[in-house]
Amino acid sequence: MAIKATVYKANIQVTDIDRNHYAGYDLTVALHPSENEERLMVRLLTFALLVDQKEGHEQLGFTKGLSTDDEPDLWQKNLSDEILLWIDLGQPDEKRLRKACGRGQKVVIVNYNDKSDIWWDQNKGKMKRFSNLSVLQFPENQVAFMEQLCQRSMQLNITIQDGEVWISSELGETTVTPIYRS
Repeated sequence: MAIKATVYKANIQVTDIDRNHYAGYDLTVALHPSENEERLMVRLLTFALLVDQKEGHEQLGFTKGLSTDDEPDLWQKNLSDEILLWIDLGQPDEKRLRKACGRGQKVVIVNYNDKSDIWWDQNKGKMKRFSNLSVLQFPENQVAFMEQLCQRSMQLNITIQDGEVWISSELGETTVTPIYRS
């Protein structure tokens, strides 16, 4: 019998002073059996950083993720089912990058571990040809602390100001400083 995903509930209060975005989100997110809580927290942080004020169908949302090759980790689609924003976590290969950039109007790759430095050095030249692609890096030492805030039902307060992200919950707090590589 296959191992099933574990469901996590997150209430996230986003205070994004940099973009003048203030909102609360009740999210239900599945943790795939091959995924760890650190990656789940990176998905939630990415959501908070990139979510905007759109309503309904055009809202940024979580996909089936790891269990589906044809979908990113998060996406934003319009009413015509066009992908406005495609977000992948990790270090995708060139084939995956081409696919994402061909399908999404805007593509964001989110790196969150030290292995991504090697991936970046090997692929940054190839990525220049994709005008709709950007790469976001979360320092691994900062991401490790986010996992300590994870629980099956969580309340997260995320404040973004001057490019720095402060995350707090009843379990503690941490700061992440995203680096935009391209």
